[in-house]
Amino acid sequence: MGFWYFLILFISAGLLLAGIFSKKRAAMRTGLSVVGVLGIAFALFMFQPGSAEIMANLLNLNG
Repeated sequence: MGFWYFLILFISAGLLLAGIFSKKRAAMRTGLSVVGVLGIAFALFMFQPGSAEIMANLLNLNG
């Protein structure tokens, strides 16, 4: 599972950098930056111990 979290982390970092250095409209820059920050936060959260149980509880996967 760690591979997918690293993938999310690197894609999110790319989106954040694209949002910061983009010459496009302000709404596009803001959107890319927000999605990048949320993706980075999610990936870093998922690397923490116990995060799988928290996500299972939030998604009602308590089989």
